[in-house]
Amino acid sequence: MRMIEAAKDKGIYCLIFRNLQCNVRVGSLKDISFEAGYHIYVGSAQGTGGLKRLYRHVMLSKEGGKKARWHVDHINLDEHFELVCTVYAVTFEQLECILAGALQSRGVQGFGCSDCTCKSHLFYRRRDPTDEVVKNFRKYGLEPLVEEIL
Repeated sequence: MRMIEAAKDKGIYCLIFRNLQCNVRVGSLKDISFEAGYHIYVGSAQGTGGLKRLYRHVMLSKEGGKKARWHVDHINLDEHFELVCTVYAVTFEQLECILAGALQSRGVQGFGCSDCTCKSHLFYRRRDPTDEVVKNFRKYGLEPLVEEIL
């Protein structure tokens, strides 16, 4: 993750969480029930700072101590969720919604998509979805970088 710390490159990323069954209060979405398993969050790093946003998510997971800013921060800070992996790629293309559409199944309505027309940017899987996420990055011509979070 050190490479991203100073990166200003634009890109796209997925956060892969492993979680226990729980309920989490997620800002305006209120209380959400989560099944035990894995959740994939699809994010964009096209704004100011680029992939530094991904670094922020990882550091928030490791260190906590900050107030939730985005929907994903609520689960990232929750004790029932553990960030286990990130998959990301450098790109200037706006592929966040396309990738979310490709991964779409059992999404949390309205999660992480207040600035687009997608139904969700957070998706449930029973088993580790890392290979599936990597395949979808490649499907759209992206070279995925995978980092396990220890």
